[in-house]
Amino acid sequence: MSLILSSSLDTQAQSRLYVLNQSDNLSTQLHAIAQSEAFDADILAKEFKAELKETFSFYTAQAQKVFFLGLGKNADSAQVIKALRYFFHHQKTRIAAKIDIIVSSLNLEQLEWVANGIVLGQYNSKLYKTEPETLAEVFGENGQINLVAAELFGENAQNLVDKGIATAETQMEIFDLMNAPANKKTPQVLCDWAVASAQKFGYSAHIIDRPALEKDGFEALLAVGQGSEHDPAMIVVEYRFPLPQKTIGLVGKGVTFDTGGISIKSSTNMHLMKSDMGGAAAVLGTVELAAKLKLPIHIIGVVPTCENAVDAKSFKPSDVIGSYLGKTIEIIDTDAEGRVILADGLGYMVKNYKTDYLIDLATLTGSCISTLGYHAAGLFTNNDQLATRLSNAGSHTGERLWRLPLWDLYKEDIASDIADVRNYSGKPMAGAISAAKFLEVFTENHTNWAHLDIAGTAFGDTEFVPSRAGTAFGIRLLIDFIEGVL
Repeated sequence: MSLILSSSLDTQAQSRLYVLNQSDNLSTQLHAIAQSEAFDADILAKEFKAELKETFSFYTAQAQKVFFLGLGKNADSAQVIKALRYFFHHQKTRIAAKIDIIVSSLNLEQLEWVANGIVLGQYNSKLYKTEPETLAEVFGENGQINLVAAELFGENAQNLVDKGIATAETQMEIFDLMNAPANKKTPQVLCDWAVASAQKFGYSAHIIDRPALEKDGFEALLAVGQGSEHDPAMIVVEYRFPLPQKTIGLVGKGVTFDTGGISIKSSTNMHLMKSDMGGAAAVLGTVELAAKLKLPIHIIGVVPTCENAVDAKSFKPSDVIGSYLGKTIEIIDTDAEGRVILADGLGYMVKNYKTDYLIDLATLTGSCISTLGYHAAGLFTNNDQLATRLSNAGSHTGERLWRLPLWDLYKEDIASDIADVRNYSGKPMAGAISAAKFLEVFTENHTNWAHLDIAGTAFGDTEFVPSRAGTAFGIRLLIDFIEGVL
């Protein structure tokens, strides 16, 4: 499938899609479209009474299918992307292989979102199906989409379209990673993905394997992974633009499957724990996309990855373990393992790199889901300016954040009698906050640190997949944040 930006219609296209915002001159626009397409203007206008929220279609005299997609009033990026993705996901069998999409009534910024949604609409979640598709995919290698935009958009229009496409391609790679089952997604698979991506897009990837972990004292990561037959690893990816303006450190939780360990989870939804590497996926995807877009930034991604399995060798409640920074951790609950491996990830970052910003992402706590549901991720930081920048980026991209407190009053929840810190408070409240306070211990008082608890947003219900699936949450948010601090 190719997506081409053009200022004119393709005479060979057999389908057309008009994408329209609700605006003051909508009536004039509709009359002009009706005249050009030989429609009754009153019928066309009647269809748009419901704030342009429905997709509908007409046949022209030339037997061309013409679709109209309404975005509503003041549509944000998430709404635009969802609308275009929805259209191409559900209308695949009704549109021709060549289609014109008329977006001349949209603004320049919306071009990126439209392109992103179009490409995401092609995603196929059926990773391991052996039977062929019942309905053939319309858009293959020979499919062509002609994005018809106003000439006044200028040269930057193509850059925005290209960015939307590049973002969607990375997001779909992350969908595949998130949706893959545990037996197809071991820690080694994440390592291989990072190395292959780095080779393809021109950045570096370094894998710290088990012998090196043991030699260098990554005791927290090793403890969590010791019950699995699959070795843990630390993935370090790094993209550096010549003379970068800022250095940003990202740390992502990469638990490829989480049984809960000895503190075993309920079996009811344990199969969803294949998604417990959502933070790692966001970090890996962000670094890849920054490299693809050639952003003037130095970005380091650190991903501690392992399985949390049940075995005679598994770490146990009451264990006291070390960490890369030398701090000791009392294990109260082995199902609070994500923060334990992040302790080594954060420790490695602050000990080996000087960063202007340090952000970690993790599918960390059910507590955050209980607080915010599936519509926002938890944001924890003591830096008000950083909180504002991240929140603004989340609002702009539709990957919303909600700030929760990080007051020192919560330190008592992680106080240990026999170690420097304990990994779980044991209390039935403020679980997301106490987890963030635990992570704070391993940031070495970094003044621009933020923790994002994406437990409710990285893997969720969607109209594009029959069951829950990966969302690639965090990639667009972090890229928007990075562009905002440059």
